Amino acid sequence: MTTYHQRVAEEKRALIVTAATALFLELGYDRTSLARIAERSGVSRATLFKQFPSKAALFDAIVTESWSAADEEEPPPAGDIVNGLSTIGRRYAELLGRPQMTDLFRIVIAELPRFPELANAQFSHGKMPYFESVRSYLLAEHEAGTVRVEDVDLVATQFLGMISNYVFWPKLLVPGWEVSADRVAQVVDEAVRTIAARYATTGPAAGSC
Repeated sequence: MTTYHQRVAEEKRALIVTAATALFLELGYDRTSLARIAERSGVSRATLFKQFPSKAALFDAIVTESWSAADEEEPPPAGDIVNGLSTIGRRYAELLGRPQMTDLFRIVIAELPRFPELANAQFSHGKMPYFESVRSYLLAEHEAGTVRVEDVDLVATQFLGMISNYVFWPKLLVPGWEVSADRVAQVVDEAVRTIAARYATTGPAAGSC
């Protein structure tokens, strides 16, 4: 595929994903047909079916697009738990602040009783890979001796939960909920300090909990 044709294909893919997300929110997953998505996105049915042979494949693409920023960034190097977690925390807050992420969760929650496979796709293709990246970072810090972590899954959950419980879940459930950039930065900083105070083995945070 030439660079030009690849760019055109990517542009059409983005149009399809955007249209599908909007229609899933408006009509529901079950009542949205691939034909209607093709019409809304302005592409031919043949083009849509070539890229996405089923609605399940299209939903997987929505999940991938929503979590895509997490795949494009290198994890911070081990050796400084405060700087490392600060980087991860800022990235996570930015990721949760994207409109696509809110849309994705609203689709999953609305369709969960009839289509539990959507939640499974969201978890296995989106949330879990991201969680594993944070888990791997914490393991690297543990091996470097900067933290002492006996249950890395628990620590990763604690850290991500402190951020998402303030900057994401209220926005998902409460109309008009907004958090300022300064407040988001404070939430991330406090989450970092809490984890460092509990688990760090060196530096001013160690033993201060």
